Amino acid sequence: MALQYRWRLFFGLIAIFLASGFQLAIPILIGSAVDAARSLDESTVEIVNPAVVGLIDSTVDIFGEGSNPARTALIIIAIYLFIASVGRGLSAMFQNYMGEAIGQHIGYELRMLYYEKLQRLSFSYHAGVHTGDLITRGIIDVEGVRMFVQTALLRTVFLMVLIGTGMYLMLSEDLVLGLISLSFVPFVAWHATAARLKLRSNWYQLQEKLSALTKVMDENLGGIRVVRAFASQDYEMKKFDDASNETLRLANVQVGIRATNISLMGVAFMVAMAAVLWVGGLKVIDGTLTPGELTQFIAFMSILLQPVRQIGMMVNGYARGSATGVRLFQVLDLEPEIQDKPSAKDLELTNGILEFHDVKFGYEGENTLEGISFKVEPGHTVGIVGPPGSGKSTIAHLVPRFYDPIEGHITIDGQDLRDVTLDSLRKAVGVVEQDTFLFTASVAHNVAYGDPWAPDDRVESATHYAQLGDYIERLPGGYDTTIGERGVSLSGGQRQRLSIARSILLRPKLIVFDDSTAAIDAATEQRIRAALTDLTTDRATIIISHRLSSLMHADEILFIDHGKIIERGTHEELLALGGHYNDLYELQIRPSENYSIGSDGELS
Repeated sequence: MALQYRWRLFFGLIAIFLASGFQLAIPILIGSAVDAARSLDESTVEIVNPAVVGLIDSTVDIFGEGSNPARTALIIIAIYLFIASVGRGLSAMFQNYMGEAIGQHIGYELRMLYYEKLQRLSFSYHAGVHTGDLITRGIIDVEGVRMFVQTALLRTVFLMVLIGTGMYLMLSEDLVLGLISLSFVPFVAWHATAARLKLRSNWYQLQEKLSALTKVMDENLGGIRVVRAFASQDYEMKKFDDASNETLRLANVQVGIRATNISLMGVAFMVAMAAVLWVGGLKVIDGTLTPGELTQFIAFMSILLQPVRQIGMMVNGYARGSATGVRLFQVLDLEPEIQDKPSAKDLELTNGILEFHDVKFGYEGENTLEGISFKVEPGHTVGIVGPPGSGKSTIAHLVPRFYDPIEGHITIDGQDLRDVTLDSLRKAVGVVEQDTFLFTASVAHNVAYGDPWAPDDRVESATHYAQLGDYIERLPGGYDTTIGERGVSLSGGQRQRLSIARSILLRPKLIVFDDSTAAIDAATEQRIRAALTDLTTDRATIIISHRLSSLMHADEILFIDHGKIIERGTHEELLALGGHYNDLYELQIRPSENYSIGSDGELS
């Protein structure tokens, strides 16, 4: 992904080489300055490094003849030292800027890829994962991967160039001192690898605990009214405290690993420096090494001290990047169970006839529907009723292809739903769910969610069909009134009516009402049904409800139990049959006081 930003990466690498070059020039200049300072009282200057001698020779003429050679050399070295320091600072700044820029672009790209994948993943995936976990992956995990570019990838290149070039310069200067100076590198490399493995495991566990923490908070805020109603604040605080303590424990473990790692690296470095001072001091006494050359070695090691400390940050960057990357790409690498076939075509609507052909479906190996067959034509309504868990809502989810049947098939105008594109299918099918979700936006924006460019008159017409228009017009802001989070400012019935208006606005060819009037009073429901009569004259309609008054008018009623159609017919035919439908009818219209609860818990 970083290679997509070639120019930024190229200039970032150039800045790394420049910063390394300027930084490695500083010890050479400092060592030469020490030798020049020792020669202040002499007529000649003994500077060993030929590169520095060349720099002095190229600039000495500006001071004129008769000047003190040592003083002149010191001034020239000071100027070059200043230039090297400024060049290093500017190069490092440019390197950090480019690394951060690439990381931010990758973070943006990952967020968009992740969010787009969430839009396409099937309902079966979303049903088995918590929203809090998905939020953590999309924010905290993306941030961990984003930081990998600057804190690990480019830093690795910088350290390789700096340490590699410094190693060559020190070994070429004095083999023995060079080896002593670099004696800490194998220890650091081994310990960094071990620390990375520990940190990676710990980072993964920490991200999982952060997900759990987000879940607790998300559930608490989503159900804050229930928490207050049952005075469960203490219980919720205890639950959040337990999750926070577990997160804190893992964070402390991580801090311990990093602190120990950095400390041991520092100790190894200081031991190597002490050995350089000891051996180098003896060489200076013997006259085989100048004080300037020893200073050069010490300056080289001092410059390497900061990169050594950065190794700990780099290791942590690798560990965090790999751990968060695993969690993030677990989602990015998923393929939706429900997706368009390569040969899928747009749905071609002629009559708008929906048919179920011996459909079988189940969740996690347990059959929910079996042998379901029925037909819905334009202008006709099919009602579906049955006890809870009988499979009614599953039928509603199969029509827009939220799931695919295990056996059998579903067609619209003879076209198998699996052979048409999802976009064209879901534009043709409108599903009004029992559990409505409203966005924190205006009433008009919520109604027009499926068609944001719908004109105002269509929005108003849809709300009047849903028997909500009069209420909206009485609001202070009318259709521009902002609805609170999840529609908390509306009653349950008002939310359901707004959801009905949202589906009506799209004018779908097939409409499925999945217990969408459960929270609406009977009188309002009758008015909605009357208002929708004209709208559904040329549309196939399915009404799923536990309330018989919502579907008694249907052209055909299916009574479903344990995933099978056990009774079917019109309202009158099912009453005459005297079966389950008749029992439910008698239960719902007869006064409740005529019933008693038996020892088996059943109504009698």
